[in-house]
Amino acid sequence: MRVSICRKGHFNAAHRLYNNNWSKEKNKKVFGICSNENFHGHNYELTVKIYGELDKETGMVFELKRMKDIIKKEVEDVLDHKNLNLDIPYFKNVVPTTENLAIFIWKKLYDAFKIDCKLTVILYETPRNFVEFSG
Repeated sequence: MRVSICRKGHFNAAHRLYNNNWSKEKNKKVFGICSNENFHGHNYELTVKIYGELDKETGMVFELKRMKDIIKKEVEDVLDHKNLNLDIPYFKNVVPTTENLAIFIWKKLYDAFKIDCKLTVILYETPRNFVEFSG
């Protein structure tokens, strides 16, 4: 039997949406105020969902305490109170949109969970703007 389990996380981070190959004008046209040279920040909310086989002995898909610890180590400790453009090497040449950030988080978590499952990351940049990525 396959079941989904979910865990929420949270972190705060700053970023600037800017493509280095474009002019300042083109960046402003595409990214608007999000291309501000002085950056801006978000209070990101994260939902991590694992859809996998229910273990008959434990009655769990994955141990929630372990899930909590992995999310803290791989996401919150890495991204919280960081400037994505300046502090996270992955974003040196990748525009830190919410889409790209969700992909970054998904890759880190998928490698860390080490189980055969469907992993979904739902990342809220604001209460109304969010991205879902499932690999």
